[in-house]
Amino acid sequence: MLFNSLDFAVFFPIVYALYLVLPYRWQNRMLLVASYVFYGWWDWRFLYLLIASTVVDYYVGHALHNATTLERRRKIMTVSLVVNLGVLALFKYYNFFADTLITSASWFGLELDWITLNILLPVGISFYTFQSLSYTIDIYRKKLTPAKTFWDYALFVAFFPQLVAGPIERATNLLGQVENPRKIEFTQVRRGLFLILLGLFKKVAIADGVAPAVNSVFAEGWAVSGFEVFVGSFLFGVQIYGDFSGYSDIARGTAKLMGFNLMKNFHTPFFSTSPSEYWTRWHISLSSWVRDYLYYSLGLHYMRKGGSRWNRVYKAQLYAMVLMGLWHGASWTFVSWGLFMGLLLIGWALRPKWLKDIMERGPKWTAHLWFLPFMTYSMLLFRANDLGQIGRFTLAFVTNPIGYSGNMVNPTFAAAATLPVLAVLEWFAWRASSEKFYQTWPRPVRAALCAYLIFGVFLGTANGPAQFIYFQF
Repeated sequence: MLFNSLDFAVFFPIVYALYLVLPYRWQNRMLLVASYVFYGWWDWRFLYLLIASTVVDYYVGHALHNATTLERRRKIMTVSLVVNLGVLALFKYYNFFADTLITSASWFGLELDWITLNILLPVGISFYTFQSLSYTIDIYRKKLTPAKTFWDYALFVAFFPQLVAGPIERATNLLGQVENPRKIEFTQVRRGLFLILLGLFKKVAIADGVAPAVNSVFAEGWAVSGFEVFVGSFLFGVQIYGDFSGYSDIARGTAKLMGFNLMKNFHTPFFSTSPSEYWTRWHISLSSWVRDYLYYSLGLHYMRKGGSRWNRVYKAQLYAMVLMGLWHGASWTFVSWGLFMGLLLIGWALRPKWLKDIMERGPKWTAHLWFLPFMTYSMLLFRANDLGQIGRFTLAFVTNPIGYSGNMVNPTFAAAATLPVLAVLEWFAWRASSEKFYQTWPRPVRAALCAYLIFGVFLGTANGPAQFIYFQF
């Protein structure tokens, strides 16, 4: 069920009306049923996976809390890791590794086609798997106590606004809100409605509006120039930002209408001046998850082994980013993207002093320009169809950097009319270091902003509708 669909336009008002009239405990039960309906709308068979993961981690959480020895806690934690990561590996990575093995075997004249399976990828499996794992890991680390009831924990895992594409919530934030009565205040409702409007504006008007231009560049069959590759890759960054941050805004806004506060997932990433800053602004719920549960654990492991800073910091950083690439998808393009981002983080930190002085000299806006080409190239790696296309497009930067073939499709009128406005709003948010910058504006100006966002969504209805990109992860 898509946020920008007629199905959701019917589904949510019914759910919200019931939510407003029910007492607290029945609110939670109704939301759990609604969340399962929301998820099962794609394919009800995958509900079994979601429920099975929920049951396992609920009982693992209580067993961890009651365990008296470190050895027993480790064994119990292993159950959660094996079940969650095993299911994720089977459904998301089996075909990838099987195809890789088949290709490798064919080089030696071996036929292994029989090992392939027709496995469908359950929508949102990476998101709810990481969310559920954060719960058991936090209990293992004694930073959290188990959920009071199974039904509360089940709602924490399956809460429909953020179930299939995040933000990846922590039990330390969301579970407490589930377990206690919510109070809906007017300011929260007003903020929620604005986030929903802004999210629809980003998705319908901008993301879907630049998609034709991006698709034309990454389509096969014609030779692109380096200029077209750069523009297409940058526009893909705009597309995926409008698409994914738009989804996050709608999820947060929908939750706010019911009294829940979900974490912020994006904060002006295009104004980043370094790769480390970028990961504090882009997909914050994932980057912070990888930092807290993977990078720190790897760093601690290498610290215990001793050795150089490379082992203690940079190796852990590189491994974490490669695994983050694999989280996004079972493809060598995502592996290359993760490898590039890891090497970029390391290279940026190890810059010689003379280069660092050059990059930091001059007006502050020049620092953004230094990082922009690297961010744009990472979008190329993320969007490319295969490794061959990455090679061809990279070569185009060198051999034909300024040519123009004329085969690139222009963004739609809706995107052209609304993208400058989004850029200005992002600039205000960056300058104010707050996504609520508009709340200090005079009421007529705020009203005009909302009117324009509504107008932008109306313009965007002429764009070809598309599924949210991150549903595939």
